[in-house]
Parts: sequence; structure tokens; C-alpha cells
Amino acid sequence: MQRSKQADTPAPQPASKPGTGNLSAKPALVLKPDRDKSLLRRHPWIFSGAVEYIDGAPASGDTVPVRDATGKFLAWAAYNADSQITARVWSWHEKDVIDETFFRCRIADAIKARRTLTLYRDSNGLRLIHGESDGLPGLIVDKYGDVLVMQLGSAGPEHWRETLADILQELCSPVCIYERSDSDGRELEGLPKRCGVLRGTLPEKVEVTEHGIRFAVDVAAGQKTGFYLDQRDNRALTGTLSAGLDVLNCFCYTGGFSLYALRGGARSVLSIDSSQEALQLAQRNVALNGFDGSLAEWQCADVFEALRKLRDQNRKFDLIVLDPPKFAPTAAFAEKASRAYKDINLLGFKLLRPGGLLFTYSCSGGISDDLFQKIIAGAALDAGVDAQIVKKLHAAADHPVLLSFPEGAYLKGLVLRVA
Repeated sequence: MQRSKQADTPAPQPASKPGTGNLSAKPALVLKPDRDKSLLRRHPWIFSGAVEYIDGAPASGDTVPVRDATGKFLAWAAYNADSQITARVWSWHEKDVIDETFFRCRIADAIKARRTLTLYRDSNGLRLIHGESDGLPGLIVDKYGDVLVMQLGSAGPEHWRETLADILQELCSPVCIYERSDSDGRELEGLPKRCGVLRGTLPEKVEVTEHGIRFAVDVAAGQKTGFYLDQRDNRALTGTLSAGLDVLNCFCYTGGFSLYALRGGARSVLSIDSSQEALQLAQRNVALNGFDGSLAEWQCADVFEALRKLRDQNRKFDLIVLDPPKFAPTAAFAEKASRAYKDINLLGFKLLRPGGLLFTYSCSGGISDDLFQKIIAGAALDAGVDAQIVKKLHAAADHPVLLSFPEGAYLKGLVLRVA
């Protein structure tokens, strides 16, 4: 099931105000009085409502200085008149020059950080660059073996597209850099969707090994950039707890959690997804690892409907994984999303045997950790069960979260035990 992205209609942009060149010889964004607080806390987004006027006529993707109402420098940022987020910060230092050298240093630092954290040790599939959290707003780069997938989500990296590709080729020497700039968010940036080879040649088969499990990855047509790298450590945890259990994996995509459960010794694994293509690739992954396919059952269906049918059939499971798509990309969708999360979790609780484990996740930026926990508590109450939180889960370490950018902590999960 696709994790789609949506957002509110972009707000009207502030008008340009030419003739104020005393602030800077170059185009600049000037903020309204007292609208610099988030920047002073180093939050990298500048919304249109905070901008008093634009001094000059920058083009989309241009780097501009951001100044407070008195003319004081605050940051260098990538400008976009077509987005509700008018600018995204590259640097907080006035002496910095936003050029090829700047991006080479940022990219090299992101790669070094992952090596320092020994993230290459257990997997050759990982996120190399995680947007704002790596100081490169709008840029995502995922590594699948010798293939890099680059996703440009905003006007800044779009402007530097070729330069970024050259740097990645130089520093990583991949056999291919494939672009997956096809998220719905690009429309809000005034950017067309685009996919295709940027450098090298895409191999006929792309594969990653994660904690010893092999996965075929469809970088050209798969969800996101081809795989959900953020769940790597959570999948491994599921595997350690699956021995002898009947497992249900919902929104299974290409079978990530299912394969770990099979390797962990699960008695049976039922996997449900609405995409037949994803399920076919999941079954290929089972064969690729030599797992016993007779223990795996695959069902192509709407998960909500499938869960209700399982409830009516009085099916029971010992471990259930609920990893749905993004129900709430922004807070504006939180109310509707809350109902969807409560629905699937209520059904999940009803399908668990006493002592069973529920792994439940939200990748919605519009749902906070606190709200998610309250939703799950409500679902448990309506299901008539007492549940304990035994572990809180987040994305793997190759998806760091900048302290000043809490939006980066989009993935949240709970492991619950039914008493």
C-alpha cells in the first residue's frame, strides 16, 4: 500500500519589495518583526507567513540571505515562491559560501557519520543522507549495495541536482545513481515528478543484505526509494521474538517483517498487502533466502477489510505487525488519521491471543508520539484488553533526528503486550 503524501494548499507568497538594496546587494528574504524565533532556535524552515517582503527577484532554488526586520543576517536558505515553505536553510553562518565545496563537505560528513556509527557493518542498504537532519533540506539519498537512489523533494537540491549527482559519484563510486523525485510533495514545490538514471547503468537486479537477510529491491517502481530502510532495526527485533509464534504482518509490502519472523522460527506467517506486485516480490525474497515457503501465507487485500474478516473467522495470532502508510502527512489530517489508526489497532488487539505482542507503527508526521500513544490506549480500551508498553521504537540510526527539527522523527512505534 502506497504511503502517499499530501499537504495543505500553499499560502499566498509575500510580495517582492524592490528598491531596498541597502540590506544586501543580492536578493534577500526579510522577516516580519518577531518572526525570527524559530530560526534563532535553528529550525530550518521559513514559512510564507513569516516573510515581510522579498528584496529583489530570486528564482526558485536560488540561495538567498535571510534577515530579520532590522536587517541582521540569520541564515542562508534555498528560496521557493511556489511553496508554503518559502525557504529552507542551508547554513547559519554568514561566512559560508553555498557552492560545490559546501555540498561536498556536507555529503562527506553524512557518509563519515554513518561509518563512525558502524552502520555499514550489518547492512549494505542504508540511508546516506536524511534531508534536514544532515543539513541538506529536501535531499534524500539511499544506498542499495552499489546503487544510490537520490530523491529531490524541494527547490534547493533541485537547483543543485547535477552538482549533487557529481559529488555522490565522486565520493561513493556507485554503478548507478537513480533518481526517484516522484513524491507528491514536489507538486507543492512547483516541481514536476521525475525518475530515471542520473549516472551509470541500473543493474537488472538490485539487492541488499540486511542482518544476513537478502532482499530484492525495485528502485525504479517500488515504494519510496524501493525499500523501507527506516525499519531495519525494528524488523530485526521482530525476528528475535517470533520463535514458535503465529505471526500476522499487515501492510507487509515486500515482506520485510515476514522474512525476519520466518528466520526467527515463526510457526506461521500471514502477510497482507493491497499490492499484488509487492507480494510477488515478497515471495521471491522468501525463496531468495531459502526459507520454508509452506509456513508463509500471502493475501492481497485491503488491510482494514482483511482484519475484519479475520476477526469474524475468530483467527488468533501471537504477534501482529501493523505498519500502515502515512495517514496524516500534516497535523491538518490528524483527526481523520486518528480514526484510521484506532480502527486497525482495535482490530489488532482483538486478534491477539492473551500474552500476545502488537508491533504498531505510525510514519505520519502529523501524529505526535503522545497522540499516537493516546490513540492506541483508546483502541485497547475499546477492545477490552489491558496492554503494556514494553518498548518504544523509532527509525534506525541512519535516519538521525536534528534536535532543532523534531519533524525528522516521523517514525514512531510501540511494542505492546496484551496481559
